[in-house]
Amino acid sequence: MQPMADGSDWLSTLLERASGSPRSLTLGELESLLLLEGRDDLDMLYAAAHALKVRCCGQGVAVRGLVEAGNVCAKDCFYCGIRKSNAAVERYSLSADEIVAAAEEAKRLDYASLVIQSGEIESEAHTRFIEDVLRRLAPLDLGITLSLGEQTEDVYARWREAGATRYLLRIETSDPELYAALHPAECSWKRRVECLRALRRTGYQVGTGVMCALPGQTMRSLARDVMFYGEMDVDMIGMGPYIPHPDTPLAAKSPDMAAADRLELGLKMIAVSRLYLHDVNIAAATALQALADDGRERGVLAGANVLMPNVTDVRWRKAYRLYANKPCLNENASLCRHCLDRRLDAIGEHLIYGERGDSRHYFARS
Repeated sequence: MQPMADGSDWLSTLLERASGSPRSLTLGELESLLLLEGRDDLDMLYAAAHALKVRCCGQGVAVRGLVEAGNVCAKDCFYCGIRKSNAAVERYSLSADEIVAAAEEAKRLDYASLVIQSGEIESEAHTRFIEDVLRRLAPLDLGITLSLGEQTEDVYARWREAGATRYLLRIETSDPELYAALHPAECSWKRRVECLRALRRTGYQVGTGVMCALPGQTMRSLARDVMFYGEMDVDMIGMGPYIPHPDTPLAAKSPDMAAADRLELGLKMIAVSRLYLHDVNIAAATALQALADDGRERGVLAGANVLMPNVTDVRWRKAYRLYANKPCLNENASLCRHCLDRRLDAIGEHLIYGERGDSRHYFARS
């Protein structure tokens, strides 16, 4: 339960302790921070998290060019717009040439890192395809993050050997019961966790993340999610507010929640995760901008240190909509870069060009 608001002394003390040492908060204290509502208290939370981001990760925001390589997916997750049962989606898969061209555009824009993301596919042909792409990307000397879902440890090792250095596999929730409510029976929470462990064994900078504002989710559950990040010792976090997609089963079960409330919860999760984990990379997800025009900038001011502007050809962006109201569908990569430069300059931040922006936590552990 949130402490009585009889002044900010309790909050100042808590934030000072959290900023002084990673993983120093209890589950109840994490929950208390997530329950904050007053503007003054929230501003204190975000200011502390942003100051810690600057101290632990440096001034500026790391940048990754995002390639949405395809929306063909073998999974049928109840919340996702590209779930295999959604017949309204125009399916596509980029060729190796198209992915390389997008990576070359990222390089031209002086983005030193790339994220390749797609629906989840497990097959030998897909494994070989990604290996080929990674080897073709090697001359560009980019940091490569993959977000291609659950695979065997052997596949992860093959992609690591071919040149990938980071992998993002979102758990979506650390609560097995809530996970089961979000997925069909063939989806296994235990396997997802084991995949995260396999990624660690194969040498990746490992990332995960959750959705917040899910139906049936509590603040205690979200506090446990933050502790889960610490227990898994992740290097990167990619998370954001749940935004219902109309062509999914979960949309009908989702309570009517104001966009501002979803956004605020997403910002609180960024700030609390930063205060708990200190030196990990945390992305300000595009979903934040879907809820407010300045959502990503507010994410940076709440402690995020990574942005992922889209470098996918605009003709495919409407087909890769995991949630409703996805922004920047018609904005090419060059326009996106100029827009981000202007937006970050307005809040006293800047994109870091020409640097990979690897997780400091990864190298501190190594």
